[in-house]
Amino acid sequence: MTVNEPSSPVCYASEADDIYMGFAGREEILAALNELLEAERAGARVALASTKSANDPDYAELMRSVRADEARWCAMLSRQIRRLGAAPSRKTGAFYKKALAIPDPLERLAFLNRGQAWVVRKLESLTPRVRDEALHADLREMLESHRVNIDRAAAHLEAEH
Repeated sequence: MTVNEPSSPVCYASEADDIYMGFAGREEILAALNELLEAERAGARVALASTKSANDPDYAELMRSVRADEARWCAMLSRQIRRLGAAPSRKTGAFYKKALAIPDPLERLAFLNRGQAWVVRKLESLTPRVRDEALHADLREMLESHRVNIDRAAAHLEAEH
């Protein structure tokens, strides 16, 4: 008599803990999201201050666009942090004071672009480790948006030199 038995046991991988499966755990994700939120808040404040002091209309428009984008990501990060059951940080990253200490608008823009590149690196390392599909999609969109902003700022800097 032949018994029809499965050739392998049932796989429960979809039920495994995120950390066990190589993904970032909740606490690590929340820490990273809050760090990004503080950085985005700093970037938004730098862009706003730069817009107010701008003499060049193209520079001012670029800063308004960057500020709107940074504010958009602040809102998304805050929403995702609350969705994960935590309170968003209310701090502003140290980047803000460092950037405002740079009086030359183009040097400040170059510094802002380095900050945007830092965010890109953080997102590139975090995103593959995020299992949550909604958060993953938001972070990928944020990553692409920052790459576009870096390219726009680099083009402006290139045009000015």
